[in-house]
Amino acid sequence: MITIGLTTWSEHPGLINGDSRKVRLTEYVGHFPVVEIDTSFYGIPTVETVKKWQAQVPENFQFILKANQVMTHHDDAKEPVDELTRMAAFRDFGKMVTPLVQAKQLKTVLFQFPPFFTRTVANFQWLETIRREMADLPVAVEFRSPTWYQDGMTDDVIAYLKSLQMTHVITDEPHNLSGGVPFVPKVADNRLALMRFHGQNQAGWLDKSKDWRGKRTLYRYNDEELTHFAEEVQKLEQQAEEVCVIFNNNAGGDAAPNALALKDKLNIEWHGLGPQQMDLF
Repeated sequence: MITIGLTTWSEHPGLINGDSRKVRLTEYVGHFPVVEIDTSFYGIPTVETVKKWQAQVPENFQFILKANQVMTHHDDAKEPVDELTRMAAFRDFGKMVTPLVQAKQLKTVLFQFPPFFTRTVANFQWLETIRREMADLPVAVEFRSPTWYQDGMTDDVIAYLKSLQMTHVITDEPHNLSGGVPFVPKVADNRLALMRFHGQNQAGWLDKSKDWRGKRTLYRYNDEELTHFAEEVQKLEQQAEEVCVIFNNNAGGDAAPNALALKDKLNIEWHGLGPQQMDLF
């Protein structure tokens, strides 16, 4: 099975004929069977908020939720929280996703680590802690440090994730020897292969100015690149029960058009979507 979605549902004008307003979740579900929610990285939503989401989607729609920033040690770069606070985040997060788990609407929890989360013994141990604290919840791991793929260690890292029953997130992003990670289409947990496409805007990705958020994912994949991704998705489909592709290249509103173009290349249809507007592109 192949599913495709976008990061957030509200920032994709291509889904509403280019209108400048926010896209409603009820509109988004007419096009895709899954969405990635990133707001949980900044603050853990309430159970009531989650139930409001559920009331707006078909019963077979699924959510990917990004782990909170203290769960991925992003806070270490500023003011690290104490361990009681960190562990409380895991408990609160687990309670928050309970309605999704009960309805089988939680595809996975995305642990997107910062670039300074390098391949160290302590960080291998943190992955074990994550598995323990998350219990049997689905977990997907996205590395941002190239150290996880250097020195011939890639297969060992994938095997380690497999032992923890964690999904290896396959990313497309700008990278070099000191930053970013390469495209590594390897499956750790055969239940799910998760791909996240950030674009290839090298200058924007490395930009450190105050408006970096508006530059780093400013990229539209061309037809040749999408054809390559379609081929990779088909290969991964032979190794995993589901291949889920998330487009995050949306600084210029390109994620939705690219996602729908990939869907066409793969010649796939999803059943049970919400009602859809006509004449979109």
